[in-house]
Amino acid sequence: MDPTSSAELELSPEERATLLEVARSSIVAGLEHDRRYAPEVSAYRPRLQEHKGCFVTLHINEELRGCVGSLRARGPLVVEVSQAAHSAAFRDPRFPPLEQRELAKLDIHISVLSALEPMQFDSEQNLLAQLRPGVDGLVLSDGGRLGTFLPAVWEKFPEPAVFFAHLRTKAGLAPDYWSDTIKVERYSTESFS
Repeated sequence: MDPTSSAELELSPEERATLLEVARSSIVAGLEHDRRYAPEVSAYRPRLQEHKGCFVTLHINEELRGCVGSLRARGPLVVEVSQAAHSAAFRDPRFPPLEQRELAKLDIHISVLSALEPMQFDSEQNLLAQLRPGVDGLVLSDGGRLGTFLPAVWEKFPEPAVFFAHLRTKAGLAPDYWSDTIKVERYSTESFS
């Protein structure tokens, strides 16, 4: 089976702990050496070498402090986590770069993505009926616009119509936008902190 399209990873507790340590090491390397941690891929377990998309989300006192990732696998998961953690800490344009004094309060959350699955629908109602609240992450694209919500966003917008309206807004479209060329893909995540 192609590692870029394998089913759910179901990482072990040790593999999860390793990825969280890689994320923290990358942030520390950014604070201390102005660069990200570069993991030696062959030193990690095979599941951590699989090509998977991921997002790293940072919180301080339960407030968002950064979130960066990739929807599609560009390289080994351990490398993706290192890059996403560094970018979430220092390159998320919504926030200033992380400072040393914030490190002790930082909570790191990792979401490993399944492969994207194109959705088939013939109307907005049909699309909304297919959504699985709390399970589906969505990628919406149309006319050069793109937006995604991780499954965790269902906690904020639990109704499919409201979730989708906010996703359209995030993509730079009107909240009630619809067209025959709209494309929606779904994915699931394995999330841990």
